[in-house]
Amino acid sequence: MSPLECLVLLGATVLVGARWTAPAARPRVTIAAVTLFTLSAIVLSVVGLRWQMLPVLAGAAFALPFALSPLLRHRGGRPARRARWWLALPGSVACLGLIAMSPMAAWAFPVPVFPAPSGDFAVGTRVVQWTDPLRHETATSDPQDRRTVVVQLWYPAQRSPAGAQRAQYLGRTQSEARIVSDALARYTGLPGFLVDGVPRAHSHAVFDAPVADGGGRFPVVLFSPGLGGVRTQNTAWAEELASHGYAVVAFDHPYDSAAVVLADGRTINTRITPTGNDDEDDRRAVETTRIRAADLSFGLTQLGRLDRGEIPGPLTGRLDTGRVAVTGHSLGGAAALQAARQDRRFAAVIDLDGSPRDPGATSYPQPVLGLTQAVTPETDPRYLPRLTKVLELSTATSYRLTVPGAAHLTFMDAPLYLPPVPSMVGSLGRTESPRVVAATTRAFLDSTLRREPGPLADVLSAYGDLGVHHP
Repeated sequence: MSPLECLVLLGATVLVGARWTAPAARPRVTIAAVTLFTLSAIVLSVVGLRWQMLPVLAGAAFALPFALSPLLRHRGGRPARRARWWLALPGSVACLGLIAMSPMAAWAFPVPVFPAPSGDFAVGTRVVQWTDPLRHETATSDPQDRRTVVVQLWYPAQRSPAGAQRAQYLGRTQSEARIVSDALARYTGLPGFLVDGVPRAHSHAVFDAPVADGGGRFPVVLFSPGLGGVRTQNTAWAEELASHGYAVVAFDHPYDSAAVVLADGRTINTRITPTGNDDEDDRRAVETTRIRAADLSFGLTQLGRLDRGEIPGPLTGRLDTGRVAVTGHSLGGAAALQAARQDRRFAAVIDLDGSPRDPGATSYPQPVLGLTQAVTPETDPRYLPRLTKVLELSTATSYRLTVPGAAHLTFMDAPLYLPPVPSMVGSLGRTESPRVVAATTRAFLDSTLRREPGPLADVLSAYGDLGVHHP
């Protein structure tokens, strides 16, 4: 809760409790509580009222007439009347119960607070839009429509002044963030108001911050989100990697991502809807994965042009496109695996709990790290056999790490702003979830892209049940 919300909560609590103070102090306590509550509530309504504060407002509104009535009667020269304690007690308990619901709701659905990146670099970010002139947009009937992707880059940056505005989460502006947040809520079936704190959040990166002077050329990590997911869904992870000298490039896939806001202001909403038929949904997933894999290869081509200066930008000459990993969450993980098998420019793959979708998988030379959630009876029985088969096709040593306490949403930012329900976001907690994902993936990237020595298997096995697939 913000300091202003805490003041509203304090004023409401004291207002209810004033009835139970000593008679001599009761008027002063009541006046102070009413003043504090009223002023802070007015200011809060101006700056933006979250739904989590409605119970505290209701509790205070119910208590207010009973608190003010004795004071008004006394000022009017009439004797003050107060309900007997055994009549007032249930009302006070009910009001306090309402008030207590606010911090509980704020704890369950908070404004996400992103962990501070632990690396030596500050983090900059920028958003670009690229159109592939060689690919037709299959989601539309316009023969002139070409495939367009929106990409966000996180990179090592120079330290910004202390008062520099931090990047808006989910979008370039708060308006875009709200569009994306509402679209994600619709896609997942959540009422939008439950996650109204998410578009209020800011991360640690600074938009268009100057690139860091040191660090040489940065290894590159491409990222594809889950089905319906958006480019910013793994911001905490991206910022952590960037602070350690990586350039992270995340994709919005139009007509697949929940909402994609283009440079001209148009919003493209997802056209992905489950049919209820598993075979048909699987067929569609295969096609979506194919399109995403092509997006990732096109993105790598564009990054090469950016590094060579063919596309203007501050990262010219700073991207090491000879050391590139392709990664993804859920369906994005499947797209990463397929992109690597089709495009040997990718040097390593990270699959964050994604089931492979390529029906014609063949051998490939890149090492893979597959992070999976804890396996339960509810887990798709096809998942692990599919993943194991693909890992065994690699001609390099690959790894499958099952993280105890992890759920499917553990591998993105969701634990930072959704209720800590184990079946939803796992049981690792809001601090540990991003730490585990960042530590394991960074160890793999340091080993495969930077060739840092050390027993990678020993590092990974400290975080869960590790399976090593030798060529």
